[in-house]
Amino acid sequence: MAYEREKQVAIAAVQTAAKLTEQVRGDIPEAIEKKDKSPVTVADYGSQALICKALGEAFPTDPIVGEEDAAQLRQPEMSPTLDKVTSYIQALIPNATPDQVSNWIDRGNGQVGARFWTLDPIDGTKGFLRRDQYAIALALIENGQVQVGVMGCPALSMDGGEPGVMFFAVRGEGAFVMPLTGGEPTKVQVVPADDTANLRFVESVESGHGDQEGQKAVAEAIGITAPSRRLDSMAKYGIVASGQAALYLRLPSPKTPDYRENIWDHAAGAVVVEEAGGRVSDIHGQPLNFAASAKMVNNRGIIVSNGVIHDQVLAALQSFAAASPTA
Repeated sequence: MAYEREKQVAIAAVQTAAKLTEQVRGDIPEAIEKKDKSPVTVADYGSQALICKALGEAFPTDPIVGEEDAAQLRQPEMSPTLDKVTSYIQALIPNATPDQVSNWIDRGNGQVGARFWTLDPIDGTKGFLRRDQYAIALALIENGQVQVGVMGCPALSMDGGEPGVMFFAVRGEGAFVMPLTGGEPTKVQVVPADDTANLRFVESVESGHGDQEGQKAVAEAIGITAPSRRLDSMAKYGIVASGQAALYLRLPSPKTPDYRENIWDHAAGAVVVEEAGGRVSDIHGQPLNFAASAKMVNNRGIIVSNGVIHDQVLAALQSFAAASPTA
């Protein structure tokens, strides 16, 4: 099968990173204020270091476009944070040194190209802090197309099972879910048109991440009347891929109309949904462009659906745009 080694290395790397992030999260005091991002920083750095190390050893010529870099971590005043990151990594790699950890993190400073990986070591900062949903997301992009996607969701459960699942997909081979700790994968598929119980939509918990009023209006316009399910992180892609919702909308916020999404926030989830039978586009129906830069400069907003309702969503958006006084 195509990309088998890439898939296996990515799965193992995300599993290892999840052990570190869950350890960090378990050590966060209950009373921590959301403004204090230090535990998240430690988890972000540690997760990126572990995944970049694994990819660097398996595919030494592949660039990695990651969210973090170690420039700040190398500053003298940050040495306590670097030591803390290193100590968490040493629980998994006993001989790791601070210099090695910094170098592993900086492997994520690569550029987009003909073949590269993109990594979000912690997607869903606020969910991570409040012990809710977050994701570790890794994707391989080759010739402009996402070929492999892996999403570790340590707080997400399927069908009432234990928390901790992993979604993964290889282009042309379907999408799967399995326990994050390992086990037999199960194929996932998007919700069929006649499953009215799961005809609902998901959106971000944070109102600033999109236009929640607009998202609600679009959902209602295509016949979705159930309240939205709000989740942090790329776990929303997993919810759509596994048939627990028909739609994920991320319309541009009126407060930040020029915002463009980062590739690492969507690449892994996009291939999982598409391989589960769904469709992913921007609000104009254009495919997401993961090959132009680290920002999806040619796309605006995100629509993720079971495919069946996608054109209805686009039509509703066009109608709203035509009716807008600023259109």
